Amino acid sequence: MHIEVRHSNKEDIAKIRDIYAQSSCYAGMLQLPYPSIDKWEKFLGDLPQNFYSLVAVNDGEVIGQIGMEVFSNPRRKHVSNMGMAVSEKYQKCGVGSKLLEAMLNLAINWLAVRRVELEVYTDNQQAIELYKKKGFKIEGTAHQYAFRNGEYADVHLMAKVV
Repeated sequence: MHIEVRHSNKEDIAKIRDIYAQSSCYAGMLQLPYPSIDKWEKFLGDLPQNFYSLVAVNDGEVIGQIGMEVFSNPRRKHVSNMGMAVSEKYQKCGVGSKLLEAMLNLAINWLAVRRVELEVYTDNQQAIELYKKKGFKIEGTAHQYAFRNGEYADVHLMAKVV
């Protein structure tokens, strides 16, 4: 498998929405089931200047997406927050690692970001291990952070500081 990472474009929006419509993807993010294409077109169709969206592509198929917001507050403009999802068919194939490496490169080497933050559900061991491998550390746990699948779930607050 050859994974290409590039900036997302308008033609990718429906494919990105399809990834986030998969149960493991919306359950792992703050997304809801049955995502609207209109919502995704509005969000990704006209990105704010401080938001970046990359996709992973294999043989022309969008198989993952990562988004990052660089904070605009003058006292936190060195900080970003990111989240990503990988198509269920391609999980555990290195897609998340490629997306994360590309976004970290953009953040650290081109946008002067020195602190990258993210939230990850405490039961998402696969993602936690990936983030640790890329230098993220657990800084705390937010209890009952979000309502998911009929119950409140905890998240780890993780960050990479360079």
